[in-house]
Amino acid sequence: MSIQMVDLKGQYQRIKADVDAAMARVIDSTAFIRGPEVAAFEKELSDKLDGAAVLGVANGTDALQIAFMALGLGPGDEVITASFTFVATAEAVGLLGATPVFADIDPATFNLNPAQVESLITDRTKAIVPVHLFGQCADMDPFLEIGKRHGIPVIEDTAQAIGAMYKGKPAGTMGSMGTLSFFPSKNLGCYGDGGGLVSRDADLMASARLVANHGSRKKYHNEVIGINSRLDALQAAVLRAKLPHLDSFTAARQKAADGYDLRLAGLDDIVTPQRASWGTHVFHQYTIRVNGNVSGRRDALQAFLKERGVPSYVYYPVPLHLLPIYKNDPDSCRTGDMTHTLWAANEVLSLPMHTELTESDLDQISEAVRSFFSH
Repeated sequence: MSIQMVDLKGQYQRIKADVDAAMARVIDSTAFIRGPEVAAFEKELSDKLDGAAVLGVANGTDALQIAFMALGLGPGDEVITASFTFVATAEAVGLLGATPVFADIDPATFNLNPAQVESLITDRTKAIVPVHLFGQCADMDPFLEIGKRHGIPVIEDTAQAIGAMYKGKPAGTMGSMGTLSFFPSKNLGCYGDGGGLVSRDADLMASARLVANHGSRKKYHNEVIGINSRLDALQAAVLRAKLPHLDSFTAARQKAADGYDLRLAGLDDIVTPQRASWGTHVFHQYTIRVNGNVSGRRDALQAFLKERGVPSYVYYPVPLHLLPIYKNDPDSCRTGDMTHTLWAANEVLSLPMHTELTESDLDQISEAVRSFFSH
């Protein structure tokens, strides 16, 4: 069987009985919208996240928008976040007429740099959004301290880091609110679209529930402008089936990452992922850096791997502030110094990472990487 960038089929085959039974349970009940399956998943994930409240929504982008709407974000407001990430983080800001402000990243972890964030704060700043990129938490204590000092909420974009820990605390539970994605390829993924919000702030979570339900607590009694965003019961059932396996999924990813580290050790042309001292890395991606990317070496490596049957992917080749939606309209965003963001976009390459990687897979992938640099 060929090497997969993400092996959803292999994982499904391993837990097929659990997933099939869960989906059949929903179909038999015909309770497809909200209902007991969604409520049970929210409770079970809450227990996993040390009691923080959970709200299931339609997808990770909705989770971000709902969090911002619960904060009252609107035109004239600003949100500070990373440019080296997926567009949804900034897109949700723009959907509400607010302006994303892009700060640079820490070159070691690829996560938002708190030192630059503080320099970008103005009286229009209404939220700070660290993105826990590739499966590792940003250094949260500085962000929380900055937020407290300036009275600015911190929203954790936890789409890629469910199960990660920061100084013993689960990712997504430390800021005013955390947002989750259950996209199929995520570490805890459903079989369609799905997302969630996490918070220890009861008032903020109540606002989020209101927003996600057409701005209504009671049917036909709409109190605020909201949206229609709910986690599908069938997807909740899949997530319930997979949640007990999350720790073993994480362990499999970490074992694969350790295998890569061992096999790629001593290769001066690349830098393997750094594990920060403050927490755990759950390896949504295993992302190497190709030093210097001289004469397009990163892209040449990717082509070389493809020829040898090894998939790879560049997350993210165009920083958000250089996308047409922002680059073509100077008033659509604000930026700090982007030195390390530009470097990352030019040098990173993600190797296959999933729960079904074998020792043979790791041998083949790593040997192909080493072979490229031996030429």
